[in-house]
Amino acid sequence: MPIPLLFEIARGRSADHLPATERPEEEIARSIPGKFRREGPLPIPEVAELDLARHVERLAKRNHYIEKDIYPLGSCTMKYNPKVHEKVAADGRIAALHPLLPEKHVQGALGLLVELEESLTAITGMDGFTLQPAAGAHGEFTAMKMIDAFYRKKGERRIKVITPDSAHGTNPASVRRVGFEAVEVKSNERGELSIRRLEEVADESTAALMLTLPNTLGLFETQLSRIMEIMHGVGAQVYLDGANMNALLGLIRPGDVGFDVMHCNVHKTFATPHGGGGPGAGPVGVKEHLLPFLPSPRPERREGGFRWGGASLDSIGPVHSFWGNFGVLLKAYAYIRHLGAAGLVEVQRHAVLNANYLRKRIEKEYPVPYERRAMHEFVSSALRFRSAGVHGADIGKRLLDFGFYAPTIAFPLIVKEALMIEPTETESLETIDRFADALLEIAREIAEEPETVRSAPHTTAIRRVNESLASRKPVLRWTGAAPPRWTSPPLVV
Repeated sequence: MPIPLLFEIARGRSADHLPATERPEEEIARSIPGKFRREGPLPIPEVAELDLARHVERLAKRNHYIEKDIYPLGSCTMKYNPKVHEKVAADGRIAALHPLLPEKHVQGALGLLVELEESLTAITGMDGFTLQPAAGAHGEFTAMKMIDAFYRKKGERRIKVITPDSAHGTNPASVRRVGFEAVEVKSNERGELSIRRLEEVADESTAALMLTLPNTLGLFETQLSRIMEIMHGVGAQVYLDGANMNALLGLIRPGDVGFDVMHCNVHKTFATPHGGGGPGAGPVGVKEHLLPFLPSPRPERREGGFRWGGASLDSIGPVHSFWGNFGVLLKAYAYIRHLGAAGLVEVQRHAVLNANYLRKRIEKEYPVPYERRAMHEFVSSALRFRSAGVHGADIGKRLLDFGFYAPTIAFPLIVKEALMIEPTETESLETIDRFADALLEIAREIAEEPETVRSAPHTTAIRRVNESLASRKPVLRWTGAAPPRWTSPPLVV
């Protein structure tokens, strides 16, 4: 049975407990220019607190979420977010800060942003960061805008950006959004960027290479030095899609091995929320030659405190209002300070250990095409189950019956029937074993009773849906012809 919308259960009962205003509502209303006053009540539902609590509980029970069990969604994984960091970010003294307060009243907040930028610079080997981008893809876009501005400043017309087929799917979209041409380069038999093909396409019209490291197969590029030599040899920039930076912490600093610009997905590397429409954060770091093009303004130290720095004439300008998603950045800052340098190294070690342990447990039933040690994630194949009429998507649906969120299905495309799995470093051995046991049990079911898997899920409130149709033609469901009206008085005089 469908869960009713809040609009459908609203009956004009209110759950708010707002304190009385110091001035009468009528007086406040009169102070608002007429053209900005509402002419009727806001079209939002009003429900009692108990109804609201039960509504949220019903939604939670029908969802698969991070705190229920492992969330192994390869490449875009969301790991556990420590509650102490959530509590810090929710502190009213921080959460209630207005972005237009004078600098002298927000020295702590500005100092936090400066220290976060300095921490990211130290971790990555870059020379400076912008904290404005609101997500990883937004960071990609920001980086491409800076690269474009860099070449325009030099008077060069560079039109193409190389995107490997093992890169994240957002890379080509970010390239095109800025106005570049995306040129795909295939992987070789080892699952790495093809050096031969890269040499063929890289020339003086190339602005950049967007390299995901480790790539979406969970593999490290062993020819990294040669890649840098080829790209810098034609005067191009090398961009690191740092979504998988949790696999590199303490192992390498991207700025030290030749990367010119990168972004960090703080939701996976530094444990901040991700998904559900945001908010997120995707800080972008650059080497010295790109510093003048960073978005403005940037917080900076000054004698005795902090301030907003003036914009460079070459800056691409702001890419986000005010301070970026400050609450998310605060959680990343708290995570870094909480763990320290030694703790971040342990993050990397456990991310790699967990991924390789899980891979070894299931690879006989779910073969991994590349016989190499994985980094933070791996891509196995369900191709062998096609003979039983079972696809990777069916396995993902069946995992829901075991209480697990499904891994990324059918991506990357270079692996047929791909199952892209990342346990992250926060999962325990016991949890990983339970997940592996479920996958092995599903393999047994496919051999003995494949229809059980083909028709899954069986225990969820809603069975199979047409996901493609739902994405392309979303439908807003009402029980009546129009949303109900409420009786709260309008704020007009």
